[in-house]
Amino acid sequence: MSFDYDAFISYTHIDNVGLVDGSKGWITNLHRALEIRIAQFLGEKPQIWRDPKLAGNDVFENTLVEQLNRVAALITVVSPRYVKSEWTRRELVEFWKAAEAQGGVRLHDKARIFKVMKTPVPREMDLPELQPLLGYEFFKIDTMTGRVRELDEIFGPEAQRDFWMKLDDLAHDICALLEMLRRETLTDHLTPGDERCAVYLAETTRDLTEQREAIRRDLQQHGHIVLPAKGLPLSEPQIKTAMEEDLAVCRMSIHLIGNSYGLVPEGSSISMIEIQNQLAIERGRKGGFSRLIWIPAGMKTEDERQAAMIERLRMDASLQEGGDLLETYLEDLRTVIHDRLQQKTKPASEVARVSATERYPSQIYTLYDQRDSELAMPCADALFDQGFEVLHPCFEGGEAEVRQCHEENLRICDGVLIFFGTTHAGWVRQKLREIQKSVGYGRTEPPPKIAISYIGPKTVEKEHFRTHEALVLVQTESSAVDCLQPFVALMKT
Repeated sequence: MSFDYDAFISYTHIDNVGLVDGSKGWITNLHRALEIRIAQFLGEKPQIWRDPKLAGNDVFENTLVEQLNRVAALITVVSPRYVKSEWTRRELVEFWKAAEAQGGVRLHDKARIFKVMKTPVPREMDLPELQPLLGYEFFKIDTMTGRVRELDEIFGPEAQRDFWMKLDDLAHDICALLEMLRRETLTDHLTPGDERCAVYLAETTRDLTEQREAIRRDLQQHGHIVLPAKGLPLSEPQIKTAMEEDLAVCRMSIHLIGNSYGLVPEGSSISMIEIQNQLAIERGRKGGFSRLIWIPAGMKTEDERQAAMIERLRMDASLQEGGDLLETYLEDLRTVIHDRLQQKTKPASEVARVSATERYPSQIYTLYDQRDSELAMPCADALFDQGFEVLHPCFEGGEAEVRQCHEENLRICDGVLIFFGTTHAGWVRQKLREIQKSVGYGRTEPPPKIAISYIGPKTVEKEHFRTHEALVLVQTESSAVDCLQPFVALMKT
């Protein structure tokens, strides 16, 4: 379903005649107020239309019928004159026919017709199509006299206030329908792997709203569908249902991790951020899907729960399943997103058929601090003599060039040899994290094999350094070739 107009206001001429000479009519005020309030809710101006040519003897034009076919919602302004008008009756019937041809007047639990009751009408006089609808009463009945007072500013501040309160309810419900229709339109017939590329851009915390909107605009400008297309509900079961429906038709999810833990939905013990990540992991197990988790470079948090979650993302292998953790700049994230979307997802069996011999000679990235260059060279030469292609870090050029060289080496290498020399254990741990993020640089091969080699002076820190993430080559008096043999054997396995 695709519509040119968000809503059409169906009304009679007499209901838009101002009660005071020179004043705007009630329908005109309703139209203007709805445009303002819906725009504030949606973040964009809605296309709300009404036909100004409503003389009683006008011919019902065929062009109006065609336009009603392209309207998302019908707003009927019910009054005694409205239910007697042949014109408004035709508008209602024609919209009903169009809606039925488009899947029905009701979409899930919402009707595409909104009944605005300007003046009360006895139920037996109401039009049959409108009778099941509860409607929005824009009038008050005096309990003492039984007289009707329409919600119009001419009747004082209280009536004006009640008008805006009732209009707020109407605008909220219209927005909910429009968002649902837009989502249905976006995902109509989408399946995982569809060329149109639906992307799940996860909800994030307030500090990253600007970055999230920048990514959304960028994706949409490149023709991608971005979900969720509407606000998420507040309770955990409803949130999970909505997220699972969106993730099912997406090829990728993008998760932006901010400096606060974020909203914990009703009935949940974890934040919206964690729920989305967990559901994306489950979606990834079904195939044809990738997940990017982004933490802004240099971000710090004082939120203990958020700090604990970030640490789990960095260290817990189950949370990294099928995903790539990037701690970099926004522009780098954008590059990775577009590179990933341009790639065709290969079946795991196809990737497995590429054997190590087909990629021979294997490439080993020797990773060391510039101060340790001379100490690392004998080992690098020994690896080259063993038949490996040896890659080195770059130390010349600007920061961007150095980083690009580093990321390219991590993207293409088969193994990484980290030299623990004059640096400290924190530097080594940082390099291990960067290797884990190598998939985010466009790596398509399995993770590289990793070893850590001690060079230079022995220290207490080196003696107590332990990790399960890499093979540790303990420093001995043997030659470089002998010390590297466990890693060489690992590389040839």
